[in-house]
Amino acid sequence: MALPKLDTPVYELEQPSTGETIKYRPFLVKEQKTLMMASESNDDNQVKEALAGLISNCTFSKIDPYKIPIFDVEFFFLRIRGKSVGEKIDLNLLCPDDNETRVSKSINLEEIGVNMKVGHTNEIDITDKIKMVMRYPTLNDMTDMSSDTNNIDDVFSMIKRCIHEIHDDEKVYNKVDISDTELEEFIDSLTGDQFEKVGGFFQTMPKVQHSVEVTNPKTKKKGEVVIEGIQSFFD
Repeated sequence: MALPKLDTPVYELEQPSTGETIKYRPFLVKEQKTLMMASESNDDNQVKEALAGLISNCTFSKIDPYKIPIFDVEFFFLRIRGKSVGEKIDLNLLCPDDNETRVSKSINLEEIGVNMKVGHTNEIDITDKIKMVMRYPTLNDMTDMSSDTNNIDDVFSMIKRCIHEIHDDEKVYNKVDISDTELEEFIDSLTGDQFEKVGGFFQTMPKVQHSVEVTNPKTKKKGEVVIEGIQSFFD
């Protein structure tokens, strides 16, 4: 005699980068187990594959986690996680006034969204005629980077990866038609001001971010803590 099959609830969310309505379900025990085992392995590739598989499965293969911006991936995971094991999480946040006292705060994952900065654009005017069109970093881009955010090689590598097109007046150069050498020469030829414009794209791009007000129990001073990135919500 076959055991009964369990019904899994289905929810909807709006994909931040496209505005498209996506159906999703909570993750199952077997998927949670895979993610936990990957996390315990401390292997970035295993974590990436487990996370990608979970998001793909839970969105009924509608979403390819390797082809969407990293902020979409983070947003999907937080929503799926909230519907799977609980929308409330408790974090020990560091008070910004003394950088040593921690306070416990309860965070509702449903209240966390993608912060879109006013004025942000993926089109960068290098000169009056030359423009760069950028794409947002993906899961592959981020996991291939080192943990050192000041690593200059990683900065240049990320810029090379995320260039989508280069416009020279009416002429458009697509990334697939540009060699690595040509890209490197182009980036190396940027002035300091032009390079800062490119950096501004990454600094202002959409992020999964949440601000929390905390009060230091020792000093009684209030401060704001900004939480961003998947791992920050579970430390």
